[in-house]
Amino acid sequence: TMGIEIPIAAVALGAQVIEKHYTLSRGMEGPDHKASLEPLELKAMVNAIRNIEVALGNGQKLPQTSEKDNLKVVRKSIVSSTNISKGDIFSETNLTVKRVGTGISSSLWDEVIGLKAQYDFNIDDAIRL
Repeated sequence: TMGIEIPIAAVALGAQVIEKHYTLSRGMEGPDHKASLEPLELKAMVNAIRNIEVALGNGQKLPQTSEKDNLKVVRKSIVSSTNISKGDIFSETNLTVKRVGTGISSSLWDEVIGLKAQYDFNIDDAIRL
């Protein structure tokens, strides 16, 4: 293919190996030179691919250093919306989610619903198992 866009897109879609012809000048004689990248184009393609690799990350979703101070302010946790007695079953009617920054993450909502309370909870207490 002509240009550098297709290999860059291929890497963004998961390609780990690309083949691209390289030439010192497209003006040189031979069948491949006209469709090959010149040095500055090859450098631009490699730089763009490296930027895509960084942007894709390593697959782990972790808070960045700049986000850590905000975790307690923005982290949503499961809390009691009513008084809950030990032995009660956690449900959509006695639990809610609030930004309290402590306790069980709201991402575990489905795992908590249906469990039996091991403790007494007052309204707005962070749920613990």
